[in-house]
Amino acid sequence: MNQTRDWKRILYVVGVIAFIIGTIDPLEGSVVIAAGVSMVALSTYLKQDRHWKIFLASLIMIITGVVCLFYFSSLGGFGGTSELSWWWATLILPYPIGWLITLILLIVRGIRKRKENT
Repeated sequence: MNQTRDWKRILYVVGVIAFIIGTIDPLEGSVVIAAGVSMVALSTYLKQDRHWKIFLASLIMIITGVVCLFYFSSLGGFGGTSELSWWWATLILPYPIGWLITLILLIVRGIRKRKENT
């Protein structure tokens, strides 16, 4: 049983590290951010953590936004000489919103963990 806890903890830590590394360049690191959040969501689900549903919702938002980002990029982007208007960019908004929710939740969890340890 301790081994499964260790794997869940390792999965969580690797996910947080991937999330932080992807945040350095949010556009190029969007796939790394999505992978990191998916690891965090999976580990919290396996631990039956009370925040797993929020992490799952953030993951779905991030994946939706990233897929739209890559799709619109393959079409040539927005505005200017592109055929797509800037309004299509609103479909990318779930990505930064999901990223922000994940960031806030990780910070809150870190602060609570520190308070519990002191």
